[in-house]
Amino acid sequence: MKRVLKSFFYSFPVQLVLLHFKKFQVLLLFWVILFSAVNGSFMKMYGVDSLYLAPEYLDKVNFLSTLFVGAAMGVFIMSWNITTFILFSRHFKFLATNTKPFLKYCINNAVIPLVFLLFYFFAAVKHGRSKELLSVADILLLVAGFLSGLICSIALSFYYFFRADKTINRRMVAVSSQQPKPPLQQAHIVLNSGGSRLLKIQSYFDSPLSIKPVRGVAHYSNAFIEKVFSRHHFAAVISIFIAFLFLIILGFFLDKPIFQLPAAASITLFFAILVSVAGAFSYFLQSWSVPFLVLLIAFLNVLYQYEVIDPSNKAYGLNYENRNERPQYNRETLMQLCQPEQVDKDYASMIQVLENWKRKQGAAKPVLYLVATSGGGTRSATFTMNVLQHLDSISSGRFMDKVFMITGASGGILGAAYFRELAKLKASGAPINLQDKRYADNISKDLLNPVLSSLVARDLASPSQKFRVGEHDYIKDRGYAFEQKLAENTQWLLNKQLRDIAEDEHKAVMPLMIFNSVITRDSRRMLISTQPVSFLMRPAYDTQRVSSMEPDAVDFCALFSKQQPMNLRLLSALRMNATFPYVLPNVWLPSNPVIDVMDAGLRDNFGQETALRFLFVFRKWISENTSKVVLIQLRDRRNGGWDHPFETNNISEIITKPMLLFQYNYYKMQEYSQNEVIGLQSLLNNKFYKLSFQYIPKKEDGAAALNFHLTKREKQDIEGALSNEDNRLSFEKFKSFLPENSMRGSKVN
Repeated sequence: MKRVLKSFFYSFPVQLVLLHFKKFQVLLLFWVILFSAVNGSFMKMYGVDSLYLAPEYLDKVNFLSTLFVGAAMGVFIMSWNITTFILFSRHFKFLATNTKPFLKYCINNAVIPLVFLLFYFFAAVKHGRSKELLSVADILLLVAGFLSGLICSIALSFYYFFRADKTINRRMVAVSSQQPKPPLQQAHIVLNSGGSRLLKIQSYFDSPLSIKPVRGVAHYSNAFIEKVFSRHHFAAVISIFIAFLFLIILGFFLDKPIFQLPAAASITLFFAILVSVAGAFSYFLQSWSVPFLVLLIAFLNVLYQYEVIDPSNKAYGLNYENRNERPQYNRETLMQLCQPEQVDKDYASMIQVLENWKRKQGAAKPVLYLVATSGGGTRSATFTMNVLQHLDSISSGRFMDKVFMITGASGGILGAAYFRELAKLKASGAPINLQDKRYADNISKDLLNPVLSSLVARDLASPSQKFRVGEHDYIKDRGYAFEQKLAENTQWLLNKQLRDIAEDEHKAVMPLMIFNSVITRDSRRMLISTQPVSFLMRPAYDTQRVSSMEPDAVDFCALFSKQQPMNLRLLSALRMNATFPYVLPNVWLPSNPVIDVMDAGLRDNFGQETALRFLFVFRKWISENTSKVVLIQLRDRRNGGWDHPFETNNISEIITKPMLLFQYNYYKMQEYSQNEVIGLQSLLNNKFYKLSFQYIPKKEDGAAALNFHLTKREKQDIEGALSNEDNRLSFEKFKSFLPENSMRGSKVN
């Protein structure tokens, strides 16, 4: 028994696994991420596991979608094999004496990939049954697709290497024929330069079902062995170059949906590239890898500072060309934008919009409705659409006519903007049923595939490609891919510029929508509106009692008045409002110094801050012209901050808790602060009411993920959340505010 265990321990596959852990642990990090992603422990709240276990292609989970993920996994496995073969092969000189040394290496290096694949199939079957509600036949079809892609990808790689092996063997046969038959002996490899630790290899898999003892190579010259490995390394490098060339070509066709790979496939290809790059650094630079990387980053930074390279994303439609007319972003400029004269002028303009809205209501003192929708990716967009459809049904199709303003953060504003355009289209006479389920299906469609495909094939690989908005050219990147996919999902209704909706908003033909984002330089809010909003740049205060307050928000159109702000694409305004960190690029703006903006949720994830400030500024008009004010809040999480409590379950979290406390409780702190402001609305003579509609999952561990991708089960769970007790009471309260059910009600929180 001891002999068997010793033989097993000194076999090539086991020793290879030990070598991976001993030497290049950074390469194992990618496997750790893949295992964690499939298991659901890596970025669980963002739903990364569903990207792998139920990938979508052309908006469907089918044979093709899993085939592409399987093919990408095959590329990753081969990249792992190629990179580690280049790094390790010289330690295993006996491979040079075998035919097809790379194939023999891959067979013996298959332990980690095989364990992962078994783990993946188990998780995929479980996920398909519980989250995608698939039948056994459908699951088997998806598994067949993954295996087909995996096998094809690996087979093509081996076909390439078999042809390379034949060429190498022909060139080396003359030399090898002069070598005597090697004696059977135990081989050794040295793990460090001092040679103090040896790993012994006694046997290896010659084929998946055949084990052979290792033969000595002492009779072979080092020059012969080095030449064999050098030729194989060259073939391996060429294969990596071919794969990279494929990504470059793919980048030129990403505008066509057929070339937009499943998100999991894009992520896995990205990992394959990183593995190759990490291996190349280690192989060619050895101990100089880190110094070289530092110098490379410094060099790229110099090129960026002198604008030789420009990876920055832009707001499409805005003029970036005339540098001399760029506004100064400083205290003086912002204070100038909200001077009392300008505020009074903008205030009067907004009063006219309010009067236009009032005339539509058919009542002397109508109910003023405002909608504030929270961030939360596609789950919030879908929940927002479902709630707005139900509110429209309750109000006999007149809900959008009653709403004056919509604000929000991130995903929620996507759903609200889509519903607003549908309502406007219906009002113009189009045969649209606003309660049609397909509109909720449209906004819930995947947005990640084109974004991550663009990240891998365009942002990292392909040369810059450009597109035009008006008179200006912009680079196609993952920001562009997001906008195009959002436009496609919403039937191109959002493919407009601000100038196209400015008149309708001024005349109150459609609700006013204020888009928010956060300036990363100083955390001020960037307010994007077709109407001037300088009165929102500072909190309202008594100028006789409080010294001048600095602006904590910026009127986008006023600051960039010389950059054609009304040409900004509506899609870009939505993206700036929903710039999910890392997934989407920050948008930089043409100011001096340059500023960039990202997701509105960093400042106000619940969309209330802008709405509450607006109510306070116009409290006099509201008090005189309305019977009550109803703030309808659409939330992607439970009221009261009870979701995702920060619990300490192991000793390591005692150390990390101080660092993660703010991250876990950030949105809750926003909520507590805004609740206090809401309490001050008593200044509206008790006219203020708040209705909250909350997405509360049926099962705490089954909540929809916070990303731009939803499973079938998650979509059903979001739709079902409308009928929970809290939402049912809010719908009933909303009914009581309608003219035919008008009655005195109490405040709802």
